[in-house]
Amino acid sequence: MKKDLPGLYANRIDKPLHNNEKVAVTKNEDRTLEKEEPHISSKNNINQKIKNIFESPRYVYKADVVITLKDKKITKKIVGKNQSNLITFDNELIPIDDIIDIEFSK
Repeated sequence: MKKDLPGLYANRIDKPLHNNEKVAVTKNEDRTLEKEEPHISSKNNINQKIKNIFESPRYVYKADVVITLKDKKITKKIVGKNQSNLITFDNELIPIDDIIDIEFSK
């Protein structure tokens, strides 16, 4: 009852491939390739860190975090976020624009 299976059809590739080169590199005048450096603003970086904290499996209701502000470092329990502030467990608002770094406390 053994049957031979038909072969798979595959197109023959007879040209060089340059997939995603426009996204990853740019060309300068020497015609050599030069990689682009991604530019991420610090505000987007902070918003991404906050989003990662709230989407983390460690976050259930409140998250113990260390927040580095422009002038000091504080440890708080954050429970939520609105458009421009973090909301702490003590119902305190911390402006996101003042935050330099945020991370889970150890």
